[in-house]
Amino acid sequence: MSDNQNMPITEDLFERVGIQKNRAEDLSKPALTYWADVWRRFRENKLAFLGLIILVLVIVVLYLGPLINGSDYQFINEIDRNQGPSMKHWFGTDTMGRDLFTRICHGGRVSILIGVMCTGVMFVFGSILGSIAGFKGGVVDDVIMRICEIVNNIPYLVLVIILSMVMGRSLFALVFAMSFLSWTGTTRMVRGQILQIKELDYVQASTALGGGTAHIIFKHLIPNTLGIIMVTITMSVPGFIFGEAFLSYIGLGIEAPATSWGALAAAGQERMMFYPHELFFPCLFMVLTILSFHLIGDGLSDALDPKLRK
Repeated sequence: MSDNQNMPITEDLFERVGIQKNRAEDLSKPALTYWADVWRRFRENKLAFLGLIILVLVIVVLYLGPLINGSDYQFINEIDRNQGPSMKHWFGTDTMGRDLFTRICHGGRVSILIGVMCTGVMFVFGSILGSIAGFKGGVVDDVIMRICEIVNNIPYLVLVIILSMVMGRSLFALVFAMSFLSWTGTTRMVRGQILQIKELDYVQASTALGGGTAHIIFKHLIPNTLGIIMVTITMSVPGFIFGEAFLSYIGLGIEAPATSWGALAAAGQERMMFYPHELFFPCLFMVLTILSFHLIGDGLSDALDPKLRK
């Protein structure tokens, strides 16, 4: 007994169990940043990823198609009037003999540009005004919210008609008219998010350290509401595309010789009984684009939801 008590304790008397050398600090799965995890979950949503593929293909066709086709969207050929799809004219021609495929590509660029520009204006004004209203509160909040209520009560079509008469049927006038009434919804949404997060510790710490209003809004508040804003953006672009198509359909859109999907659809519906291809192809591209944006928006809403994060 005394010999065992006097025996020196060495490392040879023990055996390491439950651990492997060089793997003690290995992670069970690779570390991902927030946006990398969002992209991973977005890819796993098959419908959302399909929407992204469709949108990319549509944009590629719109910009590369005319280079391959080699036609001018304004070129008038009386001999080829109202022809159906063929090897020479892939989507046929219109009543003036212009190549319909090239005009759809050019009109698609205009329609998507209008949707993106209107959404950009809505995002900038809505997020900034909503952040100021939610963060400052008091009189500032009341003034901004009352302005939102006044703007919401302006009739949409009346404003567009007035601006078309004053500014002409130009791209700038159309974007200005459509985006002038669009930022109020984003303002209310961002304000609600800011009211929830402005009392959190990191915002209070930034205020205590002397951070100004602009610094806190652009450094802390807007980035932390970017998730829900991105979903709103993807849902707003197809809304503006459809809005432009509606205005062009009733004659308040882009003025000729420029064109858009709405203007092409409006011209095609007049000859739908005899030349259905003039209406079918513009509507097909419009439907594919709007559908892809909606699928992407649904996928982003799931990918950005922290409750669904694994």
